[in-house]
Amino acid sequence: MPRDVARAIWIDTPRSVVANSPAPSATAVVVPGGYRVTGRQGFSTGCRHAAWVAAHGQVIENGRLRLEANGEPEKRYFFVPVAQAELLDTWHVRGMRGTGTHHFAVDDVFVPAERTVLSATAPPLETGPLYRIPRTLLFASGDAAASLGVARACLDAFFELAGVKTPRAMPGLLRDQPMVQADIGRAEAHLGSGRAFLTETVRDVWADVSAANTISLDQRAALRLATTHAIRLAVQVVDTAYNAAGATAVYESHLLQRHFQDIHVISQHLQGRLSHYELVGRHWLGLPVDETRL
Repeated sequence: MPRDVARAIWIDTPRSVVANSPAPSATAVVVPGGYRVTGRQGFSTGCRHAAWVAAHGQVIENGRLRLEANGEPEKRYFFVPVAQAELLDTWHVRGMRGTGTHHFAVDDVFVPAERTVLSATAPPLETGPLYRIPRTLLFASGDAAASLGVARACLDAFFELAGVKTPRAMPGLLRDQPMVQADIGRAEAHLGSGRAFLTETVRDVWADVSAANTISLDQRAALRLATTHAIRLAVQVVDTAYNAAGATAVYESHLLQRHFQDIHVISQHLQGRLSHYELVGRHWLGLPVDETRL
């Protein structure tokens, strides 16, 4: 995207936020000067407070899909002022409600050509490490960090409860139970190891990409593994605290219930898929993998 257009979107627009959509479910018909874009777009985090929505779609030219040089359908993001889109009230979920990940729709909206960008194959204009690391791994790193934060907050909430609750038919406080003590010890180990693995991998990848100005497949595999593992360990930590808390944790008024719901929404996201272990395992064993997933 030309720098002056990017500046108009992200800098000149007061408090600018852009909400996009992962699936290219819109259609963009080529017209003089740009495209006319139509589609219903899902999983648009933050669209309720966004200044722009980035519709994601495939390009139709002369009645047919326009192809890129690799023979795949051309996919683009089309930047639309939020006032020209319809925000749909769809984010009715059990956890992570605050993300506001609603759907939006655009209907035959004109988007100038310069306000679009290829979603996967655009050559970067900037050369810093942030622009060399695949976008999906940047998202994964953020999801992993958020997961670890949820797990940390969950344990802290459990510590408070364990110091005041005497479980029914038990002789002492929750914290006095040997099984609880062992579970919490393991939970702290899981949380610490997940955070250390993620931090080390992000630091090493950032340093290497900063020096070499490129990211290797090995580095992508390492980052995919560290982010996925952090998310899955965070789920284990929260489940440990939730199970130990007993009936107290089922009430919506208690923080443990909120953390339980939040982590189990995060874990359903693409970034936390258990199949990533298989993907990375195949790579380290020298077998072919779908590199777009790394």
